[in-house]
Amino acid sequence: MTRTRGPLAAGALVVGFLSRTAARRRALLAQVRTDQRQPTERPAAPGAFRMSVVIPAYTEAHRISATVAEVRAALAGVGAAEEFEVIVVDDGSLDGTADGARAAQADQVLVLPANRGKGAAVRTGVLAARGRTIAFTDADLSYPPHQLVRLLAEVEAGFDVVVGSRKHIEATTLVQGRRLRELSGRIFNLVTMVVLLGQYRDTQCGIKAFRSDVARTLFTRARIDGFAFDVELFHLVERDRLSLKEVPVALANSETSTVRVGIDAGRMLRDLFRIRWWGYRGLYDRPPASPPPADRSGPPGSSPGARRRRS
Repeated sequence: MTRTRGPLAAGALVVGFLSRTAARRRALLAQVRTDQRQPTERPAAPGAFRMSVVIPAYTEAHRISATVAEVRAALAGVGAAEEFEVIVVDDGSLDGTADGARAAQADQVLVLPANRGKGAAVRTGVLAARGRTIAFTDADLSYPPHQLVRLLAEVEAGFDVVVGSRKHIEATTLVQGRRLRELSGRIFNLVTMVVLLGQYRDTQCGIKAFRSDVARTLFTRARIDGFAFDVELFHLVERDRLSLKEVPVALANSETSTVRVGIDAGRMLRDLFRIRWWGYRGLYDRPPASPPPADRSGPPGSSPGARRRRS
């Protein structure tokens, strides 16, 4: 009889612990959802431009000029060119990506000395941006850039963070992607529940926008250099109880994506547990380290002094 009580008692303790944990998680999730659903009433965000668009780029010399031009054209319908800033971050390319961005008259061209990952490139661009709204999108324009206008409107309506969602009921797919990539993306979204409270439709969508002050608060604490940096941002949004809106996007998958499904999926899973561990240790509450250095250059003929006078 005594031998039976031991396992039963241990099982009861485990069940009790799991029940309390689940109840606490449900309560936190309800609070997070409440906080996120409503726009935030705040003064206008600081910035010299209405919007900055950050484009991380790695070995994109063959199309970066066209990408910059298409982004500018997409924004032309909602304001003068002087209201918008396009920033290209060359993530250690060896193929002339930075030269192509300069030739396309990108407002800032930042060059990382070595390839570090999409998270590092986006972080570098965001921290250099001078817009009141700061967005990022992929260099292959797998998300047609006219959708930046929708994100801009939602941020200006009061949301701290606006994220595209390929899984939204109103989202559309213009060109179908590879099945292996889609499957790995779905599995990754499931695993993110280890890190995140919210049940988001799509954490990895490559088009997102932020209020400028919110963006700096998030990206100065961000630590992930690879593709899991998106999940880290969601984690920080939850920690800070920021408002967040998911919007549908049209997707035109690119056949030349730099994502390597097997290698990058393993690294992303590793980074998810790093995010969880760093959050547990309170590392996201500490003063951030200085952002990584990057070479700065603007359009041909512009001088650093001239660029500073614009800001």
